[in-house]
Amino acid sequence: MNELRVTGLAKAFGGVRAVDDVSFALPAGSVTALIGPNGAGKSTLFNLIDGQWTPDTGSIEFEGRSLVGVSTAKRALAGIARTFQVAQVFASMTVLQNVQLAIVVRESQTHSIGRPLEARGVGETRQLLDRVGLEARSDEPAAALAYGDLKRLELALALAAAPRLLLMDEPTAGMSPGERVSLMALVVELARGHKTTVLFTEHSMDVVFGSAQRVLVLSRGRLVADGTPEEVRADRAVQAVYLGEAA
Repeated sequence: MNELRVTGLAKAFGGVRAVDDVSFALPAGSVTALIGPNGAGKSTLFNLIDGQWTPDTGSIEFEGRSLVGVSTAKRALAGIARTFQVAQVFASMTVLQNVQLAIVVRESQTHSIGRPLEARGVGETRQLLDRVGLEARSDEPAAALAYGDLKRLELALALAAAPRLLLMDEPTAGMSPGERVSLMALVVELARGHKTTVLFTEHSMDVVFGSAQRVLVLSRGRLVADGTPEEVRADRAVQAVYLGEAA
């Protein structure tokens, strides 16, 4: 069964169709890049999938269940997690506490968030931090982290939700080339080892063509290409509308 199925999705703001009749299906454990020029509709599509916005028409199904009318919070509990272009963490809390809190929320213990976290979920938290390369910095405040490490922490927060679908908005933004390679290698390992479906947006073509098994290309809200990195790289329409090469 496909983990995520999008059919005829559309969303307009005034006279602008930000997402225009978009359809695709992503199987479990796949890693797919969503690319396109600025204003192509990538963020809008993400916001529709994670429930921040409601589509005008079309449907979204996850693991065979319709997401129509399902809130962002309930989608998160159903196994959909997201990271953002600008890392979103609790700067005043330690690295460890950030991930502990995410685990508490996953376990629906929101009534007790006001209590001290103490040792709750510490074992799992340290395992997650070790996976993203931050275990040694677990007792530092998140505010002390460099931006590349903040992105790693945000990934740990997403993984704490035990997602089956992970949406990543510009996951390597602000990272050095070496940091980009190591982070995306971790993401690919996650997808393969845990059957987590990954959909990510990215401006770095090195990351896209080096990490994705499949590439979707949006232009003016419409899906103009869908194929392997090699197929998309050779697509003359993609070269014209996105890569800026002569058609």
